[in-house]
Amino acid sequence: MGAASNDQDDIISGINVTPLVDVVLVLLIILMVTATAIVSKTIPMELPKASTGEETSRSLAISVDAQGALFLDAEPTDEEALRTTIRGAVEAGQDLRAVIAADGRLEHAKVVAIIDLLRQEKVTKFAINVRPN
Repeated sequence: MGAASNDQDDIISGINVTPLVDVVLVLLIILMVTATAIVSKTIPMELPKASTGEETSRSLAISVDAQGALFLDAEPTDEEALRTTIRGAVEAGQDLRAVIAADGRLEHAKVVAIIDLLRQEKVTKFAINVRPN
């Protein structure tokens, strides 16, 4: 009886990258899916540009679109509901901060009214959201 010849003793001279590509593609898909969940809810609008604009931590996101509609954390609201929400948070002892995002085509008086509402409700830390240059 003769022994069968076996060619498995040859040196592996190449690396199979197919499993590596599969793993990278799966990680890319996971990253893309989770990135959409991480992004905060925003109302699409045209923000004015400012060279001194910077990122801030967001606690209370107030948006006003070009038609003057008011949004709190991307949910439609009105001034009275906004006051109620702010009062509840202030009474709970929270240190409130607000970021106001107003469409650049909106009347200046509407933005001033929102700032006045915040100051009446003792929210003194607020910022105007702008698009950096």
